[in-house]
Amino acid sequence: MTETFELKADPRSDLGKGASRRLRRAGKVPAILYGGGQESLPLLLDQMDLINQMKNEAIYSHILTLNIDGRTESAVLRDIQRHPFKPTLVHLDFLRVSADRKLRAHIPLHFLNESASKGVKQQGGVVSHALIDIEISCLPKDLPEFIEVDLADLGMGETIHLSQVLLPPGVELANHIAPGSEHDAIVASIHHGHGGEDVSSDTSTPPAA
Repeated sequence: MTETFELKADPRSDLGKGASRRLRRAGKVPAILYGGGQESLPLLLDQMDLINQMKNEAIYSHILTLNIDGRTESAVLRDIQRHPFKPTLVHLDFLRVSADRKLRAHIPLHFLNESASKGVKQQGGVVSHALIDIEISCLPKDLPEFIEVDLADLGMGETIHLSQVLLPPGVELANHIAPGSEHDAIVASIHHGHGGEDVSSDTSTPPAA
Protein backbone atom coordinates (compact mmCIF):
# COMPACT_ATOMS: atom_id res chain seq x y z
CA MET A 1 0.00 0.00 0.00
CA THR A 2 1.58 3.27 -1.06
CA GLU A 3 -1.11 5.71 0.03
CA THR A 4 -1.19 7.02 3.60
CA PHE A 5 -4.07 8.85 5.25
CA GLU A 6 -3.89 10.83 8.47
CA LEU A 7 -6.98 12.35 10.03
CA LYS A 8 -7.01 14.77 12.93
CA ALA A 9 -9.72 13.94 15.46
CA ASP A 10 -10.73 15.36 18.82
CA PRO A 11 -12.44 13.50 21.67
CA ARG A 12 -16.12 14.45 21.86
CA SER A 13 -17.82 14.94 25.20
CA ASP A 14 -20.90 16.82 23.96
CA LEU A 15 -23.17 13.90 23.04
CA GLY A 16 -26.78 13.57 21.91
CA LYS A 17 -28.73 14.43 18.75
CA GLY A 18 -28.98 18.14 19.57
CA ALA A 19 -25.24 18.40 20.15
CA SER A 20 -24.54 16.53 16.91
CA ARG A 21 -26.71 18.95 14.93
CA ARG A 22 -24.85 21.92 16.42
CA LEU A 23 -21.50 20.36 15.59
CA ARG A 24 -22.51 19.70 11.98
CA ARG A 25 -23.63 23.31 11.58
CA ALA A 26 -20.15 24.28 12.79
CA GLY A 27 -18.53 22.19 10.05
CA LYS A 28 -17.71 19.17 12.20
CA VAL A 29 -18.56 15.48 11.76
CA PRO A 30 -19.37 13.26 14.78
CA ALA A 31 -17.71 9.85 14.72
CA ILE A 32 -17.08 6.80 16.85
CA LEU A 33 -13.95 4.65 17.22
CA TYR A 34 -14.57 1.13 18.51
CA GLY A 35 -13.18 -2.40 18.60
CA GLY A 36 -9.80 -3.81 19.52
CA GLY A 37 -11.00 -4.87 22.97
CA GLN A 38 -11.17 -1.26 24.12
CA GLU A 39 -13.98 1.10 25.02
CA SER A 40 -15.67 3.06 22.26
CA LEU A 41 -14.43 6.62 21.87
CA PRO A 42 -16.69 9.41 20.50
CA LEU A 43 -14.76 11.69 18.14
CA LEU A 44 -15.09 14.89 16.19
CA LEU A 45 -13.51 15.53 12.76
CA ASP A 46 -13.42 18.41 10.30
CA GLN A 47 -16.05 18.19 7.53
CA MET A 48 -14.03 19.82 4.72
CA ASP A 49 -10.87 17.86 5.48
CA LEU A 50 -12.83 14.61 5.29
CA ILE A 51 -14.60 15.54 2.05
CA ASN A 52 -11.27 16.42 0.42
CA GLN A 53 -9.60 13.21 1.54
CA MET A 54 -12.55 11.08 0.46
CA LYS A 55 -12.08 12.21 -3.13
CA ASN A 56 -9.42 9.49 -3.19
CA GLU A 57 -11.21 6.12 -3.27
CA ALA A 58 -8.20 4.49 -1.60
CA ILE A 59 -9.23 5.95 1.77
CA TYR A 60 -12.05 3.40 1.94
CA SER A 61 -9.67 0.42 1.80
CA HIS A 62 -6.61 1.66 3.69
CA ILE A 63 -5.55 1.58 7.29
CA LEU A 64 -5.91 5.15 8.51
CA THR A 65 -3.98 6.99 11.20
CA LEU A 66 -6.21 8.92 13.59
CA ASN A 67 -4.36 11.66 15.48
CA ILE A 68 -6.25 12.07 18.74
CA ASP A 69 -4.97 14.43 21.42
CA GLY A 70 -1.30 13.79 20.70
CA ARG A 71 -1.59 10.01 20.26
CA THR A 72 -2.36 7.88 17.23
CA GLU A 73 -4.77 5.03 16.56
CA SER A 74 -4.78 2.72 13.53
CA ALA A 75 -8.25 2.17 12.15
CA VAL A 76 -10.31 1.45 9.04
CA LEU A 77 -13.38 3.35 7.92
CA ARG A 78 -16.22 0.94 8.73
CA ASP A 79 -19.35 2.95 7.95
CA ILE A 80 -20.32 6.34 6.52
CA GLN A 81 -23.63 8.13 6.92
CA ARG A 82 -24.22 10.86 4.35
CA HIS A 83 -26.87 13.55 4.21
CA PRO A 84 -29.74 12.38 1.95
CA PHE A 85 -29.48 15.39 -0.38
CA LYS A 86 -26.67 17.67 0.81
CA PRO A 87 -23.02 16.89 -0.10
CA THR A 88 -22.09 16.50 3.56
CA LEU A 89 -21.17 13.72 5.98
CA VAL A 90 -23.41 12.98 8.95
CA HIS A 91 -21.51 10.34 10.95
CA LEU A 92 -18.52 8.01 10.64
CA ASP A 93 -17.65 4.67 12.25
CA PHE A 94 -13.97 3.76 12.65
CA LEU A 95 -12.82 0.26 13.61
CA ARG A 96 -9.52 -0.19 15.48
CA VAL A 97 -7.12 -2.63 13.85
CA SER A 98 -4.50 -4.91 15.38
CA ALA A 99 -1.64 -6.45 13.42
CA ASP A 100 -2.57 -9.98 14.52
CA ARG A 101 -6.34 -9.72 14.19
CA LYS A 102 -8.28 -10.14 10.93
CA LEU A 103 -10.49 -7.25 9.85
CA ARG A 104 -13.43 -6.95 7.49
CA ALA A 105 -13.52 -4.20 4.88
CA HIS A 106 -15.34 -3.25 1.67
CA ILE A 107 -12.80 -3.12 -1.16
CA PRO A 108 -13.51 -1.45 -4.54
CA LEU A 109 -13.48 -3.55 -7.71
CA HIS A 110 -11.45 -2.49 -10.75
CA PHE A 111 -12.68 -4.07 -13.99
CA LEU A 112 -10.01 -4.87 -16.59
CA ASN A 113 -10.27 -5.39 -20.37
CA GLU A 114 -13.91 -4.35 -20.70
CA SER A 115 -13.68 -3.00 -24.26
CA ALA A 116 -11.35 -5.83 -25.29
CA SER A 117 -13.50 -8.60 -23.82
CA LYS A 118 -14.85 -11.28 -26.16
CA GLY A 119 -18.47 -10.32 -25.52
CA VAL A 120 -17.89 -6.65 -26.30
CA LYS A 121 -15.22 -6.60 -29.02
CA GLN A 122 -16.32 -9.66 -30.99
CA GLN A 123 -20.04 -9.89 -30.19
CA GLY A 124 -21.08 -6.26 -29.68
CA GLY A 125 -22.28 -6.66 -26.11
CA VAL A 126 -22.47 -4.24 -23.22
CA VAL A 127 -20.87 -4.75 -19.79
CA SER A 128 -23.00 -4.39 -16.66
CA HIS A 129 -21.46 -4.00 -13.20
CA ALA A 130 -23.73 -5.51 -10.56
CA LEU A 131 -21.25 -4.82 -7.76
CA ILE A 132 -18.68 -2.06 -7.33
CA ASP A 133 -17.07 -3.44 -4.17
CA ILE A 134 -16.94 -6.63 -2.13
CA GLU A 135 -16.49 -7.31 1.58
CA ILE A 136 -13.33 -9.22 2.43
CA SER A 137 -11.52 -10.49 5.51
CA CYS A 138 -7.75 -10.39 6.03
CA LEU A 139 -4.94 -9.33 8.33
CA PRO A 140 -4.08 -5.59 8.15
CA LYS A 141 -0.81 -6.32 6.33
CA ASP A 142 -2.73 -8.02 3.49
CA LEU A 143 -5.40 -5.35 3.02
CA PRO A 144 -5.58 -4.61 -0.75
CA GLU A 145 -6.27 -1.14 -2.15
CA PHE A 146 -8.57 -2.67 -4.78
CA ILE A 147 -9.35 -6.03 -6.36
CA GLU A 148 -9.07 -6.59 -10.10
CA VAL A 149 -11.71 -8.45 -12.13
CA ASP A 150 -10.49 -9.43 -15.61
CA LEU A 151 -13.29 -9.51 -18.20
CA ALA A 152 -11.11 -10.47 -21.19
CA ASP A 153 -12.61 -13.96 -21.64
CA LEU A 154 -16.19 -13.06 -20.78
CA GLY A 155 -18.58 -13.66 -23.67
CA MET A 156 -22.10 -12.57 -24.55
CA GLY A 157 -24.63 -13.74 -21.99
CA GLU A 158 -21.94 -14.82 -19.53
CA THR A 159 -21.46 -13.66 -15.95
CA ILE A 160 -18.80 -13.51 -13.26
CA HIS A 161 -19.98 -14.42 -9.77
CA LEU A 162 -18.52 -13.63 -6.35
CA SER A 163 -17.07 -17.13 -6.02
CA GLN A 164 -15.12 -16.60 -9.27
CA VAL A 165 -13.33 -13.41 -8.22
CA LEU A 166 -9.59 -14.03 -7.84
CA LEU A 167 -8.47 -12.69 -4.46
CA PRO A 168 -4.91 -11.72 -3.49
CA PRO A 169 -2.92 -14.00 -1.15
CA GLY A 170 -4.12 -13.80 2.44
CA VAL A 171 -7.49 -12.35 1.44
CA GLU A 172 -10.85 -14.15 1.56
CA LEU A 173 -14.48 -13.19 1.22
CA ALA A 174 -15.94 -11.98 4.51
CA ASN A 175 -18.62 -14.66 4.23
CA HIS A 176 -18.07 -18.06 2.67
CA ILE A 177 -19.87 -18.25 -0.68
CA ALA A 178 -20.57 -21.67 -2.20
CA PRO A 179 -20.40 -21.60 -6.02
CA GLY A 180 -23.89 -21.62 -7.51
CA SER A 181 -25.62 -20.86 -4.21
CA GLU A 182 -28.24 -18.13 -3.79
CA HIS A 183 -25.58 -15.96 -2.12
CA ASP A 184 -23.17 -16.27 -5.05
CA ALA A 185 -24.08 -12.85 -6.41
CA ILE A 186 -23.34 -11.65 -9.94
CA VAL A 187 -20.41 -9.24 -10.08
CA ALA A 188 -20.44 -8.42 -13.81
CA SER A 189 -22.08 -9.65 -17.00
CA ILE A 190 -22.19 -8.97 -20.73
CA HIS A 191 -25.53 -8.64 -22.49
CA HIS A 192 -27.09 -7.14 -25.62
CA GLY A 193 -27.46 -3.39 -25.73
CA HIS A 194 -30.96 -1.90 -25.83
CA GLY A 195 -32.54 -2.84 -29.12
CA GLY A 196 -29.52 -4.90 -30.10
CA GLU A 197 -29.70 -8.18 -31.98
CA ASP A 198 -27.55 -11.26 -31.64
CA VAL A 199 -25.89 -11.14 -35.04
CA SER A 200 -23.78 -14.18 -34.19
CA SER A 201 -26.91 -16.41 -34.19
CA ASP A 202 -28.37 -15.06 -37.46
CA THR A 203 -28.33 -18.01 -39.90
CA SER A 204 -30.65 -16.53 -42.53
CA THR A 205 -29.49 -16.37 -46.15
CA PRO A 206 -28.55 -12.84 -47.25
CA PRO A 207 -30.60 -11.41 -50.09
CA ALA A 208 -29.19 -11.78 -53.61
CA ALA A 209 -27.41 -8.78 -55.01
